[in-house]
Amino acid sequence: MPWLFTTPTVAEGPAMWKNRLFLRVKIDRGITVLEGPPGTYRAVRYPTQDEIAASAPGMYMGGHQYVVDDTTRAALIAAGVGVTAANFTAV
Repeated sequence: MPWLFTTPTVAEGPAMWKNRLFLRVKIDRGITVLEGPPGTYRAVRYPTQDEIAASAPGMYMGGHQYVVDDTTRAALIAAGVGVTAANFTAV
């Protein structure tokens, strides 16, 4: 069964330093999930080009959605990188 995978996020703030109204506002930022070696996943806030190139076969850039299968879904949840069943929606 295909699943729509939404990468994990972290609330980051403040949204702006100049205006006091925005000091309490948080913005959700996506966390990238890289695979490598195959079957092993890790969460990265700001991946380098080398990390992206070395991630094989899967790279899930933060802030995006991807279609994955049951096996990949189970592996991402079991990896302990902040991915839970709530990150998946049945397609």
